[in-house]
Amino acid sequence: MEENNQSHFFSLSLNDLRQNLSPSFRANQVFDWIYKKKRLSFDEMPNLPKDVRSYLKENFTFPSLTLHETLPSKDQETIKFLFKLKDGFFIESVLILSKERRTVCVSSQVGCRCSCHFCASGKKGFVRNLTSSEIIEQVLHIDNYLAKKNEKTTHVVFMGMGEPFHNYEAVICAIRRFNDPDCFNISQRRITISTVGIIDKIKKLESENLKINLTLSLHASDQKTREKIIPYAKKYPINNLIKSMDSYFEKTKRDITYEYILIDNVNDSLQDAKRLVSFFKGKQCSLNLIPYNLVLGCQFKRPSTEKIEAFHQYLQAKKIPTTRRYTKGKDIAAACGQLALLESK
Repeated sequence: MEENNQSHFFSLSLNDLRQNLSPSFRANQVFDWIYKKKRLSFDEMPNLPKDVRSYLKENFTFPSLTLHETLPSKDQETIKFLFKLKDGFFIESVLILSKERRTVCVSSQVGCRCSCHFCASGKKGFVRNLTSSEIIEQVLHIDNYLAKKNEKTTHVVFMGMGEPFHNYEAVICAIRRFNDPDCFNISQRRITISTVGIIDKIKKLESENLKINLTLSLHASDQKTREKIIPYAKKYPINNLIKSMDSYFEKTKRDITYEYILIDNVNDSLQDAKRLVSFFKGKQCSLNLIPYNLVLGCQFKRPSTEKIEAFHQYLQAKKIPTTRRYTKGKDIAAACGQLALLESK
């Protein structure tokens, strides 16, 4: 996506920018202002000559989004950032604070076409993919926020609005900038893509020479139930999907994580748990149990604490590495499945 024949700044590596600027050391100055000092506009780079700043503004789109609102949770462990795009749409990102980690959950699309029944992001359908710049600037803005506390982003997860593999090229470009030592310098092992399961893109990711983490939104232990929760799952049989995840592990040696949202009387029975054990027994992977978070307009319900705990304990007793996720950000609609498409305002 281009605007007025401008290129998106964050599609460039440092070497790319050096080829656009003369003398080339100006590129180092620009990168220093953006990635080290967290400046959010070319106008905030006073040691650059005026003609260089003019050239940058004329040829590159930056910034691509504007911070519209910051909303912290009551416990101060989650902060939701609402960004306005140049076309008037809004996207949401979430900063999760835990011990030494500063994890940013980024969006990759405006809306989503997967229409998962537990998720708010696809309720109004799909609008468009985000550019790599719009993805990267979410982290840059949040880094700017953290810099005031002498902190920075340590982890990035593609778990916000949208299906990352439906915007594959922009997501991979963003990952390379996050990992680039000249840019954010975030270890690949601290970057995660969460997907509902697009088999051809999982296979393509194997060939990218990346060691990022891959998480599958599984949410059911059989195909029929999974299709009720995730209509898009009709395209990909669950057994084939698990095989593709196994293949990714074999190629990258990165442990696989499976997300499982527990929904009352849908996927929380002992039989569901037994099927999960048959899937994962002996595999090097982990399972995250996430009690369902309320989404307006959705008829699903959260299981009782007793049912959640019984499900969890059964899996643990069968030696399946399982974590029960405790909800963060529910009071600001920033928890899993709650990020929603907002229209211009």
